[in-house]
Amino acid sequence: MTDIFDAPLSKDAAILQLTDWQRRVRASGLSCYDRFLQTLEKWRGEIANYFLARQNSGFVEGLNNKIKVLKRRCYGIFNLSHLFQRLFLDLEGYQRFAHTPRGDH
Repeated sequence: MTDIFDAPLSKDAAILQLTDWQRRVRASGLSCYDRFLQTLEKWRGEIANYFLARQNSGFVEGLNNKIKVLKRRCYGIFNLSHLFQRLFLDLEGYQRFAHTPRGDH
């Protein structure tokens, strides 16, 4: 399946490739992919939209995950300003404030 997403395909060609991949997985008799195949079938058109501009939501998903982890770590912080300071520090602070050796010890 990775090869399909790495190939320079149009949306229509990608749909054909995904459909063929689904057929081959079903023919293999592997049942561990059944739920995934159902999801792929239901959302095939939307998933194939990736081939229009080759963009995904990886950055947003990663940012959402960082925010969820931060909320767990900052349980009990009631000052919204402090929460946003912590978020900024987690996202940018290490690059901006980390000690970087210059070679002059």
